[in-house]
Amino acid sequence: MNSKSKQKGSPPLSHESVPPAHESAGPPIPIVGVGASAGGLEALEQFLGHVPEKSGMAFVIVQHLDPTRKGLLPELLQRATAMPVHQVRDRMPVEADCVYVIPPNHDMSILHGVLHLFKPAAPRGLRLPIDFFFRSLAEDQQERSIGVILSGMGSDGTLGLRAIKEKAGLALAQDPASAKFDSMPRNVINAGLADLVAPVEELPAKLLDLMRHARVVTAFVPSLEEKTQSGLEKIVLLLRTKTGHDFSQYKKNTLYRRIERRMSIHQIDGIMSYVRFLQENSQETEILFRELLIGVTSFFRDPATWEHLQKNALPLLLKSCPPNGILRAWTPGCSTGEEAYSLAMVFRETVAHVAPESGIKLRIFATDLDKDAIDKARRGLYPPNIAADVSAERLDQFFVHDEHGYRVGKDIREMITFATQNVIMDAPFTRLDILICRNLLIYLAPELQQKLLSLFHYSLNPDGVLFLGSSESINSSTDLFAPIDSKSRLFRRRESIPTAAKIAFQPSFVPVLPGISQETTMLKPAVNIQSLADQVLLQHFSPPAVLVNSKGDILYISGRTGKYLEPPAGKVNWNIHAMAREGLRFDLGVAFQNALRQKKAVTVKGLKVTEGETVQTVDLTVQEIQEPAALRGMVMVIFTDVATPPKQKKARRSKPGDAGSVKVTELEQELYQCREELRTTREEMQASQEELKSYNEEMQSTNEELQSTNEELTTSREEMQSLNEELQTVNAEQQSKMDELARINDDMRNLLNSTEIVTIFLDNDLHVRRFTPGANKIFKLIPGDVGRPLSDLASDLLYPEISEQAAEVLRTLAFSEKQVCTADGRWYVVRIMPYRTMQDIIAGLVMTFTNITVAKELERKLRAENDELRLRLGAGGSS
Repeated sequence: MNSKSKQKGSPPLSHESVPPAHESAGPPIPIVGVGASAGGLEALEQFLGHVPEKSGMAFVIVQHLDPTRKGLLPELLQRATAMPVHQVRDRMPVEADCVYVIPPNHDMSILHGVLHLFKPAAPRGLRLPIDFFFRSLAEDQQERSIGVILSGMGSDGTLGLRAIKEKAGLALAQDPASAKFDSMPRNVINAGLADLVAPVEELPAKLLDLMRHARVVTAFVPSLEEKTQSGLEKIVLLLRTKTGHDFSQYKKNTLYRRIERRMSIHQIDGIMSYVRFLQENSQETEILFRELLIGVTSFFRDPATWEHLQKNALPLLLKSCPPNGILRAWTPGCSTGEEAYSLAMVFRETVAHVAPESGIKLRIFATDLDKDAIDKARRGLYPPNIAADVSAERLDQFFVHDEHGYRVGKDIREMITFATQNVIMDAPFTRLDILICRNLLIYLAPELQQKLLSLFHYSLNPDGVLFLGSSESINSSTDLFAPIDSKSRLFRRRESIPTAAKIAFQPSFVPVLPGISQETTMLKPAVNIQSLADQVLLQHFSPPAVLVNSKGDILYISGRTGKYLEPPAGKVNWNIHAMAREGLRFDLGVAFQNALRQKKAVTVKGLKVTEGETVQTVDLTVQEIQEPAALRGMVMVIFTDVATPPKQKKARRSKPGDAGSVKVTELEQELYQCREELRTTREEMQASQEELKSYNEEMQSTNEELQSTNEELTTSREEMQSLNEELQTVNAEQQSKMDELARINDDMRNLLNSTEIVTIFLDNDLHVRRFTPGANKIFKLIPGDVGRPLSDLASDLLYPEISEQAAEVLRTLAFSEKQVCTADGRWYVVRIMPYRTMQDIIAGLVMTFTNITVAKELERKLRAENDELRLRLGAGGSS
């Protein structure tokens, strides 16, 4: 122990010793969360012993402690470091170059750099204090959050590091080879979350190097334009060449942040240097591709939104579905399947509560670009830490617990079909009732977002439900979707007619029949007199009309509207408000808003439309359409020409007083008209003020959401970390398991062949399910006999009651054993036992036949010799 650490000592835990809140205007303090469990004291001492006294960082230590004992960890750690070590008190601010230790029997969180303590909900049982603090640290510090996992048992800390990785934080783990207990760091490494793995004594120096390099990169980052010009397109091209996937329509900031992260890990300063690094290291290209896939997810993310889905959206779908019907759902970008399984569980609970006798089922299609993620989703095996996100009731009802964690139950797994798909390029699923696309659109450019929303509109059934992520919205697609609950990002499909540009499919899935060009014209239908007559009536006798959406965008024109509408100069704009001629524009806008607000037809009469020197009087009718349902929400604008009364001829003689009276009458009419216009203007102004007030409140709310979204984007609130290392590890582990399974199968085959034990597997109906080589020596079996009843098989055994005995074993579950002879003198031990699955379910019988002919022959000989010996002894005694 050095003298400096002796002088420092452990400060008394009083309010006076609590450091003051950090108020400097300098850069924020890097806060390092350190998690440890069993055997963690030694690792913590080694870790802190190699941290410089003035590192500029703060260290918050979370360890599994006995809730009934006084915490001695601060005093023990003070001996290993010169930094002050504090046991955390509630509302203690964090300062640089200090160590903070969680007290026993508490959970800890952090808000704006201040530590808060909570009493645990349960003093004993499964508690995850490291996950609890790391998640809070990720939310508070965003991309500045740092998590370190040291020696410990269990898997606490894995979900917490996952949250840190989502925010683009840094994750470090102790090398399992140097850990006294390697379970915690190994789980982190196997999950692909560790950015750096090293022995505990080397972690501080490597962490400081990474922090220094990150500061250098941040200090000299060029503008996004310079980044794009200097290398971003080259990286996109390299990725497209290597993987076949185009990231050019991803948000540029998102791309660069992930590239910058890989540059920081490799300590590469310039983007062009990283381009060369990618060219020289093909494995790094694959890792960057995995990083860009952003496959971070969890069960029931944003629980309140799932509750709204369960209460507000699913019951409506169940109500509209016929008995024994099937609803269809699609979750593009499902990653490792948590949200697809969450939807299946919520659906099962809703059906059981709302319509238990309906027999309605849900078919879920879950797709993702990442094949490894889909493979993991298919397995449905998740670590024990999911207990933090899934309630105990759901774990008991929908999961099977084993030594590896929780496996999704068979009934939930069978509801979902997993597939690899590129949602941008591949054909979509259609006739959907639910579409869940959460935290995918936020990574895409606005143009691509709009195309996907139009594609989702095309895929959904009328009144289908769209469920987006908390940071996503439908933006300008209000004509396609109506909010069910805007806060929860639940939307209902509107019956709209999107423009051709919006629903333009990608070339890769536009259906083209072989041998028929896309320009081939369709066959003309037979002449229909009624339709032709309707067409004549519409063209010559019906008033001109325009069908528009709620924003005024023209969808359909009936009749000649050139007298009333004129395309504006400049960029093409098919909005009726921009195309209305002089004399119509103001009154059309007012009538349009009134019709939308009042939900009834609004007519404005006597409007004067000027076209050159011609003045036409027009009556304007605006009405929002409620029926048919396909046009609901749209607006019909009708123009009716009014005949202009002919000018009256002047009288031959007029009295002097007549001109004055006529003039007074005209002035009174003008005054009346002005008063009417003023009254209308006041009403419109009052309505406009109310609308503006409402719009102002909405804009304030929208502004807050945009500000929050902007903060999320600028602080990497996006799903920052893909699980590329985890997927590679799982893939390798899966391959290893497959190799191990193949070796076990080989071992079992050789074992059965070496023991010469013939085995026949029967199902619950006593039909042959499988048999081992050699069974044809007892039964006349061929491969085509699989599925035949046992009673139909010809046997060499002198055991006619074998079928009855098998049925008795299946009924009583008590195994049977009997020595049986064959017609040619062979002997077998016949054992009949129940076949039990891993879930302890009886799934048939196992019959084994062990050849004991040699033993029986030896027994016969011994008996004969014994009898002969007895005869000799008897004869000798009598003599």
